[in-house]
Amino acid sequence: MSAFVVAEAVEDYAAAHTTPVAPFLQALAAETRVALESPEMLTGEIEGRFLEFLVFLAQPQLVLEIGTYSGYSALSMAQALPPGGRIVTCELDPLRVAFARRQIARAGFDDRVEVRKGPALETVESLEGPFDSVFIDADKGGYHDYYEAVLPKLSARGLIVVDNVLWSGRVAQAPADDDSDSTRALRAFNDHVAADERVVNVMLSVRDGVTLVRRA
Repeated sequence: MSAFVVAEAVEDYAAAHTTPVAPFLQALAAETRVALESPEMLTGEIEGRFLEFLVFLAQPQLVLEIGTYSGYSALSMAQALPPGGRIVTCELDPLRVAFARRQIARAGFDDRVEVRKGPALETVESLEGPFDSVFIDADKGGYHDYYEAVLPKLSARGLIVVDNVLWSGRVAQAPADDDSDSTRALRAFNDHVAADERVVNVMLSVRDGVTLVRRA
């Protein structure tokens, strides 16, 4: 994940005025920074609370997450699941899968959160749905395919949440020859969603940019 979109002082102020996260999430974040590469990929306290609020409001029965990393976002959402609700989270990297499963079990949510190892598109194909909530936070080049795979299985009042859509503001800059593949992919994805008449969306400057999508 790239840097915050808002000024660091503003981000710090917002974090200081957000309800502190549970101790097990604090411990998970600390262990992630020691045990896994790319700790900047952690969802973080503000966005974790944001995801928890969305689940609290929507009360989904089935949540799909594409991109588990260390399990922080899945556990953030799990705290607000209604009775009978569950999360299926997809992760390709075996080290991250093992780490997340340990953290989820330690937090006592392994009866509600399932980590699926393997390509996310295969997991999506294997699930009947409908998905009441989908959180996409994985390889940026795959965003278009993930979006197209989950949209037909989205429930009538379902919500797709997509992370890193502002990419430190690089997507808003004029295209350049030295743009990374991720920058190009995110720019194309954002344009695709904005032009998609099947949906209504809003792009928010939360952390590194979050887009919310629902059926039109």
